[in-house]
Order: sequence, then C-alpha cells, then structure tokens
Amino acid sequence: MSFIFQDITKPSTQFLRAQRWFAELVPEVQERIAEQVFTLQGAKGDVMLRSGEEVKGLYAVLSGLVKLQSQSSQGRRQGYLGIPGGEWFGEGSVLRKGPWRYDVIALRDTELLCLPRPIFDELRDTSLKFNHALADQLNMRLSQAMAIIETFRLRTPEQRVAMYLGPVLWHGPRKLSLSQEELGILAGLSRQTVNQTLKLLEQQGLVALEFGRVSILDERGLIELAHQDSGTGNPDASANAD
Repeated sequence: MSFIFQDITKPSTQFLRAQRWFAELVPEVQERIAEQVFTLQGAKGDVMLRSGEEVKGLYAVLSGLVKLQSQSSQGRRQGYLGIPGGEWFGEGSVLRKGPWRYDVIALRDTELLCLPRPIFDELRDTSLKFNHALADQLNMRLSQAMAIIETFRLRTPEQRVAMYLGPVLWHGPRKLSLSQEELGILAGLSRQTVNQTLKLLEQQGLVALEFGRVSILDERGLIELAHQDSGTGNPDASANAD
C-alpha cells in the first residue's frame, strides 16, 4: 500500500521532505509524521515558547527568526542565540524532559514547526539516521555554546559582531537578512554601536552593507578578527541590556 501526502505544497511538509532522516522512513511513517506535526505563528516581539512551560517536542523555524533568551533571578534578560529559518532547536530540552529554561522570542514574523515528543521518542528508538542527525545537531550546539562563552569575554564590539556574523553562530546564506537591530540584540550591543562597528568592518573589506542587509565579503578575515588578542579595550556599556 502506498501513501501520498495530501498537500506537498505545505511548508511543513516541504521542510520534512528535505530532512535526510525523513527520506529514509517508510512511506507509512512519513505520512503519519506529516499529519501529526503542528505549527505556531508569531509576530515580531511575541514570546512563542515561554520559560517554565512544558516542552512538547522538537522545534524548527520554518520561516522568520527567533532568539533564545534567558532571564536571571534579578530580572536581567540575555538573548544569546538566534535561530534562522530552516534550523531545528530545543534538542537539549526535549531530551532532558524538563520545562523550557529559556524564552523563544520572534525577532520578526515567524512560523515554527513542532515535531511532537511521542514522535521524537519513537524516532530515537527506531531510526539510525535520525540519531545521526540529532548527534550532529548536539555537536553544533556545543560548538556554538563554546563560541558564545568566548564571544562575551571578548573586549571589543568589533570582535563580538565578527563572531555573530561568522559560520559558527550563523549557518544561513552568506548574504544575511539580519537588520542592525537584530544583530545588536543577538550580540548584546546597542544599535548605534552595531552601526558604527559594521561601518568599520565595511572599511576593512570584511562586509558590505546593502539597504540594512549584511553581506559577508571575507569570512576568514571575520574569523581571524573574532579570535585575535583584543588587548585591554572595554566592551560596549550597553552589552546584554536587552
């Protein structure tokens, strides 16, 4: 018996069909997963998933951009990672089986896809390809976590921006669709500081600015800048003041 997706034009179905692990599943399981995933829509600024709430599954950004934001007991908020369209997130939370430890906030109009926990657990038990993909995802997040720790110890805004434009923290196309406001939120810098920093990076031939968009001209140069000894300069006074 063969199964045919009812609507292969749906963004959620197209996204699933692009996953390598999904292609390895038998048609019956593919159809069942496509029927059980669900989506969430949020406008810019919406808290799409809230700290303390139950983790219902593994999530992906179908379109838009979200930030993961934590909050200290003193009420200080820190946005530390952006998740662009086409990328999964929440793997640690669904594996840990506890509540969300951070808020997921839309930086622009966004649609999320949820792979429900029962399906996630079933795939972990039955699909080698899914486990390989999950291990790759966890390895990427570990690399990003180490880069973020390093980033917030760097002493200049130029290095912080360079890190947040680099391949470790951004896996999308090299012509970024980030606004200066979004980049500032993710890097923990004021919009004014980001604007000044990007102009300096543009003068050095590292990036190009086109109508508020950032194009990477010299990725290797950005990586070298992010990791060089920054001396004793002071970071932007508004850092982490989201």
